[in-house]
Amino acid sequence: MLLALALAAAQVAPPAPVPSPSPTAAVQKVTLATEAGPITIAVEIERAPVTAANFLRYVDQKKLDGVAFYRAMNLAPGYGLVQFGTRNDPRRTLPPIAHEPTAKTGLSHVDGAISMAMAKPGTAAGDFFVVVGDIKTMDASAADPGFAVFGRVLEGMDVIRRIMASPTSPTLGEGVMKGQMLAPVVKVATARRVP
Repeated sequence: MLLALALAAAQVAPPAPVPSPSPTAAVQKVTLATEAGPITIAVEIERAPVTAANFLRYVDQKKLDGVAFYRAMNLAPGYGLVQFGTRNDPRRTLPPIAHEPTAKTGLSHVDGAISMAMAKPGTAAGDFFVVVGDIKTMDASAADPGFAVFGRVLEGMDVIRRIMASPTSPTLGEGVMKGQMLAPVVKVATARRVP
């Protein structure tokens, strides 16, 4: 719900180039092998240690193998997000983590950022989304905790954009997510660290 409200109020800006990894911040690369093609993510283990460690637990325990990209929210042409993860499946979902706001990490919801899906701070667990276009209104502010960015797509934004353009069901989804559920979903075969 919080995600929907933040995006509903979003003012979209022209897409910026995907930022390069900080030369001083440590990252761990992870590749998602999807039906639509590979996506390589730089996970910010130094700048967002709590959220990054959570994502890497899912990768290391292979809990993302077989999940799907199941949601595409299109705000405007070329702007929105795609969401994937465990969908609260009790066999896959680990306990929720503490919220790590962008005000603390210095990261931002720019084109290619990967962030935690949540209903409210302290509920983020096993669902993640990739931002298409800059949607900085999702960052933390004095009045809003925002969402927790923990990395960015290094390779595969073309795949993300194809997923965002995939067909959605007019009837699936509840509340603000109605009409945003992919039909069919895009499966993630594996999620693995890249040496």
